[in-house]
Amino acid sequence: MTHAGSIASSLAPDGLKPGGTESESHPWKIRLVEHPKRFESSFFRAAKKTAHKILDEMSDADLPYGSRPTGSGHWEMHHGGSLWVKAERGWRMYRARVGIEWSMQFCAEPVKVDRLRQEAAELVDAFPLTLPALAELGYEEATDLLRTPITDADGVEAWTDSLFNACVPMTHDNHQGILPKVPGEHHYPWPVKGADFVRYDDFQLWVTLPDGTHGAVAPVDRRGSGDGHVRLMHVPEGSRAADALAEAQDLGLMAVLPPNSSAALQAFAGQIGPGRRTAAGPPAPDGAREHDPGAR
Repeated sequence: MTHAGSIASSLAPDGLKPGGTESESHPWKIRLVEHPKRFESSFFRAAKKTAHKILDEMSDADLPYGSRPTGSGHWEMHHGGSLWVKAERGWRMYRARVGIEWSMQFCAEPVKVDRLRQEAAELVDAFPLTLPALAELGYEEATDLLRTPITDADGVEAWTDSLFNACVPMTHDNHQGILPKVPGEHHYPWPVKGADFVRYDDFQLWVTLPDGTHGAVAPVDRRGSGDGHVRLMHVPEGSRAADALAEAQDLGLMAVLPPNSSAALQAFAGQIGPGRRTAAGPPAPDGAREHDPGAR
């Protein structure tokens, strides 16, 4: 890896020396216990029911994260800060400054959660069609949720499982998936995972690195520039590339792989012609491109 625009032949760039590893003689243990039985609160049941009604009204093009589940799949509701509003052209979902995972409610301070409530109320007030539409769908508690200050754990629970936090609709893979199949939001950083919903279909965000681990890469320049370098955005802890990526971030640099690297060739496989040994150069004509391996 090197700075953008230069060539590297291995994962460890010449200008960045790995920081080594550390170990301690003091032992530590993590206890694995059975998860307490999860129950669905009345707040969550009402929110999910409403979210499904909203999704039934939406066109496929307006869904916030990918297509509808198919076959035996079903919508999973992610506690990710789901701010649903009714606009002139239909339902829209925005995301709150932060979402509160179900388990995180037990460390959530009411006054900080109340700030989320206030911000949600301000957004909903900008869309006056929202509350009447929610009432028509049977979600009459929306007004109380938005107008009642959150001062205790009961208020935190109600907000955590409400339509305004708990109903980011995702397929199972996008919610909880793990590479090499599909990266889910629970296991991969959102600033990287979010690119799955805005990237070109013929760009492969997630690639297999030489050591067999999976990482995420991004182009270093705009489409059509001919620059085939890719910037390494994410690797799992334990990957051979992890130390170099961490050090690059500490130094305010980019960790970049060259156009002839396997990562770059995978990333641009949907744009380059068959037999190409470099991702550099203009994209191949549509009919002469490599088979797109598909979005992970």
